[in-house]
Amino acid sequence: MADKAKKVEAEAQVDAAAVKEAPVVSEAQANPEKFLADFNWHNYQEGIDEVEDSQLKEFEKLVSENFVDTLDDEVVEGEVIHITDRDAIIDINAKSEGVISLNEFRYNPDLKVGDKVEVLIDVREDATGQLVLSHRKARVIKAWDRVIKANETGEIVNGFVKCRTKGGMIVDVFGIEAFLPGSQIDVKPIRDYDQYVNKTMEFKVVKINHEFKNVVVSHKALIEADIEEQKKEIIGQLEKGQVLEGVVKNITSYGVFIDLGGVDGLVHITDLSWSRINHPNEIVELDQKLNVVILDFDEDKSRIQLGLKQLSKHPWDALGENVAVGDKVKGKVVVIADYGAFIEVAEGVEGLVHVSEMSWSTHLRSANDFVKVGDEIDAQILTLDREDRKMSLGIKQLSADPWTDITTKYPVGSKHTGIVRNFTNFGVFVELEEGIDGLIYISDLSWTKKIKHPSEFCNVGDNLDVVVLELDVEGRKLSLGHKQTTDNPWDKYETEFALDTTHTAEIAEVVDKGATIEFNEDIVAFVPSRHLEKEDGKMLKKGDSAEFKIIEFNKEFKRVVASHTAIFKAEEMANVKAAAKKQAAQAAEAKPTLGDANEALQALKDKMDGKK
Repeated sequence: MADKAKKVEAEAQVDAAAVKEAPVVSEAQANPEKFLADFNWHNYQEGIDEVEDSQLKEFEKLVSENFVDTLDDEVVEGEVIHITDRDAIIDINAKSEGVISLNEFRYNPDLKVGDKVEVLIDVREDATGQLVLSHRKARVIKAWDRVIKANETGEIVNGFVKCRTKGGMIVDVFGIEAFLPGSQIDVKPIRDYDQYVNKTMEFKVVKINHEFKNVVVSHKALIEADIEEQKKEIIGQLEKGQVLEGVVKNITSYGVFIDLGGVDGLVHITDLSWSRINHPNEIVELDQKLNVVILDFDEDKSRIQLGLKQLSKHPWDALGENVAVGDKVKGKVVVIADYGAFIEVAEGVEGLVHVSEMSWSTHLRSANDFVKVGDEIDAQILTLDREDRKMSLGIKQLSADPWTDITTKYPVGSKHTGIVRNFTNFGVFVELEEGIDGLIYISDLSWTKKIKHPSEFCNVGDNLDVVVLELDVEGRKLSLGHKQTTDNPWDKYETEFALDTTHTAEIAEVVDKGATIEFNEDIVAFVPSRHLEKEDGKMLKKGDSAEFKIIEFNKEFKRVVASHTAIFKAEEMANVKAAAKKQAAQAAEAKPTLGDANEALQALKDKMDGKK
């Protein structure tokens, strides 16, 4: 067996050596004609095998249906194949799926697997080899076409309310930030704008500014059509006196707007309540449902006047028949005017208290001095007119008339203390008690001071001692005096500053045509210019002290005139008179006087007549 194996191995080695040594003959060498006929010249020139046309068309069809050219900035459609907490995985039939942040789908919170979305290749391959897509950029590219189309066709679009802004809201529509005016959010006024933030709503594109790329949308426009139909239906059925149910839509200082179901009506503040109110919110509140009556409307029924108080009976009609003139009533002050105060004695029933009926005082004051709004007061009914629904009240009638026993309390000559209430140019009104005022004429304020206006002498509110000078019971007038409460100092001054008395004083002021000197706090004397001359011929000046002689004193007009010149002029006259008298005496001693001559003549006559 071993020999046989060795023999086979030796034969194999011989055959292998023979093959190695024999020359290799190719197909082209063996059959050159056939080789040239079958040679693939296309493959030789292009480097690839030639593809049949049918196969090539099939391949191009598959490429066009499935292949995405990632080099072109074109918007393509992708499918959401997976959603994580932060991203959405999109399949666009590229070699890998793309990733888009969920922030770009805030406007579409209902995004789910299988949804078709438009995307743009943002990064073909990031550092991790990931395809990064952008839905936001794709939306921006297509947004203007969609917005323009929506504006032209009136298509309803979805938008995401991003935030508040001045005058309205910012809404994301197709990736474009559009403006939603506050007036276009709803048909009724919006009180809380924040409730719409981060919400997706339906809108209608109402305005586009191509130059500034501005878009204005409206949510109100979507519901106005339905409301308009309701409005036409309601307006067609409106009649005066009709009672409808409405909702308080808005409250203003002058009234309340009521939504009647698409039609607004106004209840004026005066038609809310039979009682007087300061603001409508005292009666109604927002969103309150209530019944109102139609009072009036214009021809096209666009302005509807409503009433609320008309649904209840007028309070005057409900006023009891037993209420009569002279009755005492209690009420609340609701309004104060210059001429008086309105008192609500029952709901919707008011009476006027004129200011003259608030106090027995004849010196009228403002109603605010007696009552304040909200005060609860008692009053007496003075007049009552049920037909005209008017009532006049009085407060002073609830107290006794202070003039009833005036002669006993304030007889002429009696002294009292009163309060200064008011000034006039001619005197002061003094209140002795509530309802009793007296007048002090300006001339009866002081014995000595010259007063131009009472405010120079006293102030309003001061206590002042007075004496009753005159009393007119029928005319309800008192004449008072203040200076009469003290003795007249001019009676004493008439003796102290009598004519020709001499006093020492200082020049207080140099005035026109003379100067003034003050003998005391009451006596201010006038010195004429010619009486200011001193003995040396010079004139007295302000501050100079000198002696003065009284040359005029008038108690009635409180006038005192003095002179310095008269002091030394009087001495000169006295010296002149004394010198003349002395000279005459000396002459009489030196020669016969006229008397002596007469005696001599008488003696001669007697002798001639024969007398002894």
